[in-house]
Amino acid sequence: MNTEQSEKAEILIVDDDPTNLGVLFDYLNASGFRTLIAEDGEGALRKADFARPDIILMDVMMPGIDGFETCRRLKENETTKDIPVIFMTALSDTVDKVRGFKTGAVDYITKPFQQEEVLLRIATHLTIQHQKKELAELNALKDKFFSIISHDMKNIFFHLMGSADLLAMKILDFNYDKVEKDAENIHASLQNAYRLMENLLKWSMLQTETTNFDPRNFDLRNIAMNNILFFMQNAKQKDISLSHTIQTDIPVHANPDMVDTILRNLISNAIKFTQSGGEVLVSARFSKDTTDTDEEWNEQVEVAVTDTGVGISKENIRKLFRIDKKYKKTGTSGERGTGLGLILCKELVEKNNGRIWVESEAGKGTKFWFTLPKGISD
Repeated sequence: MNTEQSEKAEILIVDDDPTNLGVLFDYLNASGFRTLIAEDGEGALRKADFARPDIILMDVMMPGIDGFETCRRLKENETTKDIPVIFMTALSDTVDKVRGFKTGAVDYITKPFQQEEVLLRIATHLTIQHQKKELAELNALKDKFFSIISHDMKNIFFHLMGSADLLAMKILDFNYDKVEKDAENIHASLQNAYRLMENLLKWSMLQTETTNFDPRNFDLRNIAMNNILFFMQNAKQKDISLSHTIQTDIPVHANPDMVDTILRNLISNAIKFTQSGGEVLVSARFSKDTTDTDEEWNEQVEVAVTDTGVGISKENIRKLFRIDKKYKKTGTSGERGTGLGLILCKELVEKNNGRIWVESEAGKGTKFWFTLPKGISD
């Protein structure tokens, strides 16, 4: 059994036989479990409701309410219904076993039991329980994710339809002075929809592992320059200075398309949340990977996208990069976000064996950092 798994798991033993309790208590403690005991059904119900153990080992024949009735009550309780119950019993008739399963038990251990068998059955059901929790968490994240996407798409197309209707009315009314503004709004909404769809497709490819991960050596400066050229018009429209200080000798070993997507999302956010007259700067430097346990630290490249914009509060920084925590804010010129860009950045950075973090203070600008493995110079 996985030692870490056993040290974290808590087992409730329910048996009216002191000898059985003592033997199991000592054995499970020695195996690294945290162990609780109860001598009857009533005590088991109270301790399970309070402690919420990972597994319950329960004798069937006990004074007061027996194991079958105790298990039935556990399954009726919202707090304890998902705790696996393994019966310990000398009963071997199929009728008794079926009855136990009908009350909600997941397994049987026949007395006199073998300690190795007890440990193996516990390990099996801990693994199943762990997998069920992981699946439930993944499903919850999936539901949250699609809720965010659905909301964002509705907002985008609602804005598009509204702007298109206004544009049509103004053309019919020969109000050409405002046509250009409405056309710009439609164009901005379409750009936002395209960016959302692009991020969504790349994120879904990562989840299904259909994206081709092909890391290679390349010059970071070229990708940074291409992105700055891509966003230069957006920056000029907001009177924002957009530049970089990356030298030609900053080789990285990563997937170029993924790095391009990371920079595109970070630069887009920086422009979005920077006021007129502000600055956005892309920079990079060599550093040491302090997470490496080897005596010789691995060199890596730290890339930063810095802005002089509105900044992010400490409370909201904790919500970044998390699909289960919604953090969305309108840009300084009313730009709408997709809610997916930073989540995608985090996954792409980690795919390239890097990490991403942020330094920010409300009203004083933001700096997003991410690391990439250092490449080999030509």
